[in-house]
Amino acid sequence: MRQLLLTTVLFLVLTSCNGRKLVESAINQGNYDQAINDVLIKLENNKDNKRKQDYIVMLEDAYHKVLKEDLRDVVHLKKDGNPEQYKAIYETYLDLEARQNAIKRVMPLQISGRNLDLKFNDYTSEIVDYRYRTSDYLIGQGITLLDSEDKYNARQAYDIFNYVERINPNFEDTRNLITEAHNKGTDYVMVSIENQTTQIIPQQLEADLLNFDTYGLNEFWTVYHAQHISEVNYDFEMQLQLKRINISPEQVNSRQVLKQKNIVDGWEYQTDTHGDVMVDSLGNNIKIDKIVTIRARYFEVNQFKSTQVIADVVYTDLRTNQALEAFAIDSEFVFEHFYATVRGDQRTLNRQEHELTRNRRLLFPSDAQMVYDTGEDIKLKLKDIISSYRIKRG
Repeated sequence: MRQLLLTTVLFLVLTSCNGRKLVESAINQGNYDQAINDVLIKLENNKDNKRKQDYIVMLEDAYHKVLKEDLRDVVHLKKDGNPEQYKAIYETYLDLEARQNAIKRVMPLQISGRNLDLKFNDYTSEIVDYRYRTSDYLIGQGITLLDSEDKYNARQAYDIFNYVERINPNFEDTRNLITEAHNKGTDYVMVSIENQTTQIIPQQLEADLLNFDTYGLNEFWTVYHAQHISEVNYDFEMQLQLKRINISPEQVNSRQVLKQKNIVDGWEYQTDTHGDVMVDSLGNNIKIDKIVTIRARYFEVNQFKSTQVIADVVYTDLRTNQALEAFAIDSEFVFEHFYATVRGDQRTLNRQEHELTRNRRLLFPSDAQMVYDTGEDIKLKLKDIISSYRIKRG
């Protein structure tokens, strides 16, 4: 018990020393906010403990240094007079206020019997002033980007308007500007299927392949349409070009196996060479298993039919009418069914063979059904292509 107590005390001492070194290192490297956060965590409990004195001293040191640094930066940024700096000034004031509020939660603190006296300021006026300056400047910047009719600029404008909305809700109609920026920054992709084979594909398959609600693939900046909407100016086309449809003939393959097995079929008395029944040491007649040989003729049938669809997925830039990328798709669907019959003693069969005798012959699916069933694999591969490919503008 004594050894455990000594080990625990040693562990706490080492942990405490290590914590102090980490805070000192953060201060020496200029990571003042990291040092302050680490100290505040240490002071959440038992802040009046003597072992916490070093942390309070380091908190005072880190706070004075970061306060001096932030206020100096604000002065320099204001002297610069560049509206580009409004956001940096505003966020610095937010940091100053947030840091003060975090420290206030552990106050009061004492060092060597005196109350820790930290200088706290009211930054409310500065925060409000620079929130509006920042909002006003950024709104103008965002509208300039939006008016350029460039989609990437519209996406930058979207981020700017969202920032303004976050710090100054609905300032200068930001919510409508956000919607406008999103609409202008979105790529609209027209999706179609071109059947280049000599075969007719099922209408239901085409409908399923073009049902993008089941893909869940629309991204924030990319929307796929299977039905053309006249009000939309489409940027790209994604076309599924069906090249070949290969359908194998219906195949029925069978095999016949002669099954033979020795099994126990009841019992009989054991006899000696004279045909007399033998007895054991207690005078009881000796019984032995009666082994018989059973036979059966086992017929196993395999029904097989397959479909292969070969296609290309081609992305085209509708502004330049140039192909951007092409991906090959090779999809297959296999219909395969086993069933079996037996003539003779079914006890010759193993478990799997027994199961097959319960099956019955099935009708082969039609060619159209086979092609339709292949569509599920096509959809998975198409989804993978759309998910992994990022449309690149020229």
